[in-house]
Amino acid sequence: MKPMTARTFSPNIKGTGLGLRACHYAHILKDLPDIPWFEVVTENYMVSGGMVLERLAQIRAHYPIVFHGVGLSIGGTTPLNAAYLSQLKGMVDRFEPAYVSDHLCWTSLDGQQSHELLPLPYTGEAIGHVVKRIRQVQDFLGQQILIENISNYLTYVDSTLPEWEFLNAIAEQADCFILLDINNIYVNAYNHRFNAMQYLHAINPERVKQYHLAGFLDCGTHLIDTHGAKISKPVLQLYETALQQIGNHPTCIEWDNNIPEFSILLREQQKINSVVASVFCEAI
Repeated sequence: MKPMTARTFSPNIKGTGLGLRACHYAHILKDLPDIPWFEVVTENYMVSGGMVLERLAQIRAHYPIVFHGVGLSIGGTTPLNAAYLSQLKGMVDRFEPAYVSDHLCWTSLDGQQSHELLPLPYTGEAIGHVVKRIRQVQDFLGQQILIENISNYLTYVDSTLPEWEFLNAIAEQADCFILLDINNIYVNAYNHRFNAMQYLHAINPERVKQYHLAGFLDCGTHLIDTHGAKISKPVLQLYETALQQIGNHPTCIEWDNNIPEFSILLREQQKINSVVASVFCEAI
């Protein structure tokens, strides 16, 4: 049985958005920069009141937003957190984000948050488990959500599927959508020695609704997804392939560590817009 979906995706979300960070509030509200939308880390605003909610409301008055969560623990084995879901629904009802997304991972056990995005084994059993929980979330929210592929630094001996088949199967069976993180694909391909192009070619394009781009740390023998640097050339090349193979979808630049001045983010945005324009032969 498929979830009941009362809401549909907002058609006004397009182009290259930025992750909303507190250090940029003043600049955004003063200058109202030409950004099509902002991505909001949901948990940063799950409070009863105060300045952060006031700032979010002020920014929401000028810009569309999407919600991106890190604490749903959709792959966890303990019951979904009812209080968390109620808070999330209240935020959705108040701010009306175009998309609601979270990560394909588990983050907590027995009520204890790890504050890490922990990977799942790629098995049929895990697919069934995650699908059931996504359906519960979608039924509660009254809308479909997006799930994001994570960067991971270990594999399970029990895994029987490649990551892309696992992601496709969950999106199809849960009738949800995919937030495709291009940087995470590149990092995982490098660390686990698989072909990133094969991943892109295998993803069901009809399920993808958004992209993520970010920077990584090159440690020589491995890469770490830090969200603390400019987007690398090979990730941009992979993004270009994604645009060609999967299509043009809203793209968010994530920068969470060593957060730069807003002007640097604008230059990164212009870089992404140039890639999109080159693929689709149009001005942005």
